Amino acid sequence: MNKTDRLLAIVLELQRSKVLRAEDLAATFETSVRTIYRDMQALSEAGVSVIGSPGQGYSLMDGYFLPPVSFTAEEAVTLLIGADFIERWFDAHYGSKSRTSKRKIEAILPEATHSEAARIRKSFRLLATAADTARIQEKTYIETIRRAILEERKISFHYSKKIADADGNRQSVRTAAPYGLVLLHGSWVLIAWCELRQDIRHFRLSRMTELMGLEASFKLPVDFDLDAYSPPDNRNVRVRILVQAGIADRVEESSSFYLESREEHTEGVLMTYRVRQPEELLHVMLGWGSGVVVLEPESFSHRVRNELKKAFERY
Repeated sequence: MNKTDRLLAIVLELQRSKVLRAEDLAATFETSVRTIYRDMQALSEAGVSVIGSPGQGYSLMDGYFLPPVSFTAEEAVTLLIGADFIERWFDAHYGSKSRTSKRKIEAILPEATHSEAARIRKSFRLLATAADTARIQEKTYIETIRRAILEERKISFHYSKKIADADGNRQSVRTAAPYGLVLLHGSWVLIAWCELRQDIRHFRLSRMTELMGLEASFKLPVDFDLDAYSPPDNRNVRVRILVQAGIADRVEESSSFYLESREEHTEGVLMTYRVRQPEELLHVMLGWGSGVVVLEPESFSHRVRNELKKAFERY
């Protein structure tokens, strides 16, 4: 980055972050603190209202705004595709905002940049799928949850677990304090404090019904940071299967989230999965039929055998 670009970027950072130390700026732009001192002097001489406070850092004088910034074609494409993504995946409120944002961005682009951005954008496409139609209810839930998060109000919903409890029940009614939403592998997941389990739990929006906001309020824990949050790793059960070489790649793609290792053998490919419960892989085992063999645990091998026997009896 040359000096001119760095000076502009420093002003943008100060506008965004309000107060920054020379050390912070040096780390951001991968330069020395001494260089940042010289940059600040250059900005002051150019008429930028930079204020330096000993022990605190640099800031811009109240009321100072950078004149409108022009976009390169690549930057414009980045913003437009980002707006397309928001429109597709977020709720109706942000969907409408993404459309107005695209119109504003396109309106301020110079003709040459607009034409180049349009040409580049034609080489990218976010395909709509049948799942997008089924996602309409999910988008409504996103809006309800988003408002509950911002207003710090609890929600309630009916939830269908992927794997049944010991009594065979998969349904429950939950009251939760919503902490944040995460888009994971193409599915929206709510991170929330569950009153039923008295712990943080993850809920797929696709498994929710009868979601509604409540008047009861909650306080987000001061030590909770969604960006830094990492769920506890409780995948403590290992499942080993032997897969025919010809279908190994397809088996791996069908459940790569759980795969821990794969080893080539003369009889096929040995795959080791780490899961919470072996039943998480049951559909994989049944789906590939004789192409896969469960080696361990033995109890899971018996479960697969019984399921196949039941299927055979039905036919």
